[in-house]
Amino acid sequence: MSETFPDAGAGLTLGIMCFYLPNRMPISRRKIIGFLGVIGATSLIPGTFAMASGSPVIDDLSHPHPQSSRGTHWQLVSDQVMGGVSAGEMTRETVDGRVALRMRGEVSLENNGGFLQLALDLNPDGAPMDASGWKGIELQVLGAGEAYNLHLRTEDMTRPWQSYRADFIANPDWHTVRLDFADFEAHRLEAPLDLSKLRRIGLVAIGRAFDADLAVSGGRFYA
Repeated sequence: MSETFPDAGAGLTLGIMCFYLPNRMPISRRKIIGFLGVIGATSLIPGTFAMASGSPVIDDLSHPHPQSSRGTHWQLVSDQVMGGVSAGEMTRETVDGRVALRMRGEVSLENNGGFLQLALDLNPDGAPMDASGWKGIELQVLGAGEAYNLHLRTEDMTRPWQSYRADFIANPDWHTVRLDFADFEAHRLEAPLDLSKLRRIGLVAIGRAFDADLAVSGGRFYA
């Protein structure tokens, strides 16, 4: 049976939609100071400038389960949302000496299903973050030698089956996998990956019938 944890709550978002100054337009010192004050204030608000230039950490598992280091909550999503019968569980436990987020379950292809997913929004209010300053995502993982996917979703996507995908092997000892953004492939969409609009990531057991067992002890962006 899949389980879903609620979001931490809506966060305050403030954005500057545009800033245009015609050539030679006189600007008073007071206006400049006021504008800089707005930028300084928004850098303290989750979902604005701080998210684009802040910590590369996605989750170091230092917060109570299922909360991530970004203030959002991990969710277990299965193909049961579309009539499938795959079933699993998400836990926080110690695996081979490390505290880990763990997904275990049976992936079934019955009823046109075939996936289990650990999903995470990157901002508490569901807004996109700018990840264009990073080269990719690295994960510390352990498994049983099976292949899994990392899925990326952006603000522009309109269908639940759309994503950008890369795969990795979770070997039976703790190791780091690095997934370069340049290697992600679009799935059922044609638009190129726009990292300035990254909204959600997913660790996915997908595409074949097997017993999934994936443990993750941390994740971060890398440059």
